[in-house]
Amino acid sequence: MKNNAEFDCYAESYDRTLNEGLAVSGESRQYFAEARVKWLADCLLRLRSAPSIVIDYGCGTGSTSPLLLKSLTAKKVIGIDASVRSIEVARREFASERVQFSSLQEFEPEGDADLVYCNGVFHHIPPEDRSSALQFVDRTLRPGGLFSLWENNPWNPGTQYVMARLPFDRDAIKLSAVESRRLVQSERLSVLRTDFVFFFPRFFKILRPFEKFISGLPFGAQYQILCRKPMRSFTGSSAEGRPS
Repeated sequence: MKNNAEFDCYAESYDRTLNEGLAVSGESRQYFAEARVKWLADCLLRLRSAPSIVIDYGCGTGSTSPLLLKSLTAKKVIGIDASVRSIEVARREFASERVQFSSLQEFEPEGDADLVYCNGVFHHIPPEDRSSALQFVDRTLRPGGLFSLWENNPWNPGTQYVMARLPFDRDAIKLSAVESRRLVQSERLSVLRTDFVFFFPRFFKILRPFEKFISGLPFGAQYQILCRKPMRSFTGSSAEGRPS
């Protein structure tokens, strides 16, 4: 992820800065967070998957972790982040008996997570380190567990404009959906679906119900790659994930 100290500097002001950057869309960061989690919840419903243990990878200051707990009806959510200061803020604001937070340096993967959720993290990871980050994700997941990778779509001009307004995103190395699919498949994760969302700003919100019908078009402001860890590992050969 991006230099720890850099995000430490934004820990107290992150939400405010992000809201300022997103103002052009007419919506707040909370709107986008809730919509992402709802979209994921609908995907899981179709898969008949009910995750019990959820990892919020790159949780930042932790505001999405309670949404994951509530919307996915999980038993426990663990938010992890490279920024120690952000984790301190998350613990102060959102920690509970069922929502816990840990720095990336402290967290020890146990291979028992049903789902890893990750939003807007990989564009902060240098390309040469992305495979090792995915391997870390893989170690947190149980066999057959799911990985929900959300990223900003570089093919969307609105995304480009918003990221240029955010000081912590200006040097980000964006990934297209094609690149993200190739990345997860390189670590033998099976891609179940690719969805593009957030096509319409608030001014055109009347059209938002139609987004579910056009989610295959690569023009939404963000996309989700939903993939599955193989049920079994085969030495020297690839393995395909199977429904749990």
